Amino acid sequence: MSNKMWGGRFAAGPDAIMEEINASIEFDRHLYREDIAASKAHAAMLAKQGIITREDAGKIAHGLDTILSEIEGGKFEFKRALEDIHMNVESRLADLIGPAAGRLHTARSRNDQVATDFRLWMRAMIDAIDATLAGYQRALAEKALAHAGTVMPGFTHLQTAQPVTFGHHLLAYVEMAGRDRGRFADARKRLNESPLGAAALAGTSFPLDRDMTAKALGFDRPAANSLDAVSDRDFAMETLGAASIASIHLSRLAEEIVIWTSPLTGLVRLSDKFTTGSSIMPQKRNPDAAELVRAKTGRIVGASHALLMVMKGLPLAYAKDMQEDKQGAMDALSALALSVAAMTGMVHDMQPDAARMKKAAGEGYATATDLADWLVRTLKLPFREAHHITGRIVAKAADAGVMLHRLPLAVMREIEPRITDAVFAVLTVDRSVKSRTSYGGTAPKNVRAQARKWLRKLAKEHK
Repeated sequence: MSNKMWGGRFAAGPDAIMEEINASIEFDRHLYREDIAASKAHAAMLAKQGIITREDAGKIAHGLDTILSEIEGGKFEFKRALEDIHMNVESRLADLIGPAAGRLHTARSRNDQVATDFRLWMRAMIDAIDATLAGYQRALAEKALAHAGTVMPGFTHLQTAQPVTFGHHLLAYVEMAGRDRGRFADARKRLNESPLGAAALAGTSFPLDRDMTAKALGFDRPAANSLDAVSDRDFAMETLGAASIASIHLSRLAEEIVIWTSPLTGLVRLSDKFTTGSSIMPQKRNPDAAELVRAKTGRIVGASHALLMVMKGLPLAYAKDMQEDKQGAMDALSALALSVAAMTGMVHDMQPDAARMKKAAGEGYATATDLADWLVRTLKLPFREAHHITGRIVAKAADAGVMLHRLPLAVMREIEPRITDAVFAVLTVDRSVKSRTSYGGTAPKNVRAQARKWLRKLAKEHK
């Protein structure tokens, strides 16, 4: 038996394997809201233009509302034999309103239909992810404000570098999330053109009002080229690119949480809300939420790469390859939204061990740069010479097994006789972070100002 939606040319139905590879209803069923909204906009436009009667348009709109209620109420039967969400909706519409349902597909194709639906879905996901990222930023900024003066070691190469504050460290991730939101916003702007009315690839001879459907669906304008409208998936690739970068940023903080919560460092503690135990080792407290966020990055980046590979060799216009655009994207953006929510929860939950952080900040001669800077400021030495002198002093401290601020002045003077006891004022971790007052620096007053600035900005956005 041929498919009733396109059986005029075909005398027999597809092979079972063909049906299996061709069906997409398992994942594009998630486009039902967008498909119904676009169909209602299309039917209203057809009636306004006199292409179908207002009576038929009314029946179509009522039938589509019924289908929406059925799907949301769990009463709709999705049929694999009908391939996709579009045919499933249209088939049910025919059951409900009869021949008038056949007029809905006038002057459109599944090519412009799916491109429209997918853009609408992607736009909604961008908006949802943006809101979750804003909440994540807020959690980070609040925690940063609370710990603007909590000293911790700053690292390069995962080696102790200079003291920073925990608040300053968290604000770095606020900045990353701000750029992530900017990338999603840029993708949304370019996404927001309507393919509806481009039909299969060449447009249509019917007198459509594409501006009307674009406006009804919240698009800025109709897409200007019918070939591009049905074959473009830039919007999906760009959004997945933004998602990949965002997930990598989340993964970096997740990795830090794994390190910080290890007993080897013990800088941060997570509660039972975001940790799990072991089936055999009763003492274990595993940072599984952070580890899973870290792992989901692979799925998100993988989906981006997969779609790039799908699109790389496709001539214009539509090809069935593009059916592979949705499943990975849907999985990736859902994974990202979940990851952001998990990270937001962990940021609220995690509690730093301030004493242990401060102790760790003083290890590894983290104030060596402060000593070099003091030599430059006070003794007017060239920085390279000051760097060399400081290195020799650090070696002396290491040999003696003491921190820099515990090294006797007499030992320092053996290397540079002009050093005075004033140098000790810059060698503690507290003095070090307070001195970093340059714009963007880790001084607690800077951190408080930046955290409050972000919180004001986020509160203004929320209004």
